[in-house]
Amino acid sequence: MNLLVDDEKSAAAACSLENYLTLPDHSMDERIAAARAQLGTSTILLGHHYQRDEVVRFADFTGDSYKLAKAAAATGAEFILFCGVHFMAESADLVSRPGQQVILPDLNAGCSMADMAEITQVEDCWDALERLGLATETIPITYMNSSAAIKAFCGERGGLVCTSSNADRAFAWAFARGKRIFFLPDQHLGRNTGYAMGIGLEQMPVWDPWVPQGGLASQAMTQSRVLLWKGHCAVHQRFLPSHVDRVRASYPGIQVIVHPECRFEVCQKADSVGSTEHLIQIVEKAPAGTSFAIGTEIHLVNRLARRFSAEGKKIMTLDDTGCLCTTMYRISPQHLAWALENLVAGRVVNRIAVRPAIKQWARVALDRMLEI
Repeated sequence: MNLLVDDEKSAAAACSLENYLTLPDHSMDERIAAARAQLGTSTILLGHHYQRDEVVRFADFTGDSYKLAKAAAATGAEFILFCGVHFMAESADLVSRPGQQVILPDLNAGCSMADMAEITQVEDCWDALERLGLATETIPITYMNSSAAIKAFCGERGGLVCTSSNADRAFAWAFARGKRIFFLPDQHLGRNTGYAMGIGLEQMPVWDPWVPQGGLASQAMTQSRVLLWKGHCAVHQRFLPSHVDRVRASYPGIQVIVHPECRFEVCQKADSVGSTEHLIQIVEKAPAGTSFAIGTEIHLVNRLARRFSAEGKKIMTLDDTGCLCTTMYRISPQHLAWALENLVAGRVVNRIAVRPAIKQWARVALDRMLEI
């Protein structure tokens, strides 16, 4: 993960973490509030949209990963507690001001999508492009949901980072500079974005890092416009075209809105496709009484359902079995209380600091995104 973790200080408090984890969630509320009061403005708490309710209600800011990172950097806080997953904490460190320290309450809170693109595997793919003489005409783009090492890889090779809300602009930027895009780690966002720009599915082959030369013939790579990485979001890939058909049959007139990390076939059937913030805005602007089936993480869907129930808006998940982000769920009230009370005691635990060489090129990739 190319992180620096304050092992010594983390170890000093590690034994006490086990004591926290044996306690019920509700018993942490007063302790979290008391610690926050003692820390004051020195500490800012970020809560991602997909975080569990028991934690996100303590957040100073809620939103998607990059929005939260920027919000924290704009504050005078010395400590940034990111209730999300590891790539989000890395992103906060990338854009943080000097002197700010980022803390991830549980180091086990990873992202399965980000973990599907390991830097040595990505370098192997680039080597294959170089052997075919294609690298010089290929622009790498990584989704924000990736490690700092992958962001740095793209920055060093003339590429950039994108979010789900600006992927189309990132693609346009890249095509103005190269013949082909190497997009990772989420194949679905890449495919949905490329198709919306008029690129045929046959021009967007998928590189599988677990088989020789990605499982692709040289001709397929040469003729590609977008080379996709075989990665996905475990939450959004669970939504199926049959879920769309079923909800339409059960609730005539309902609007189906989904995240672009969903499968191509699901996005094609949906009424609207957009980032988390875009989905929220659709619901906000809709007339009273509108019904929605939303293809995204269940905590956000349930939160929207409660928020807009007074307006008569009916909001449900596209898949009634529920789609929980299990890695995000690892951040618990117990982990949050443990991290905060250690700060009160003068100990910084689970600090996330991207290595300087990685940070340099990752910032280049982020700065290019800001240009568009």
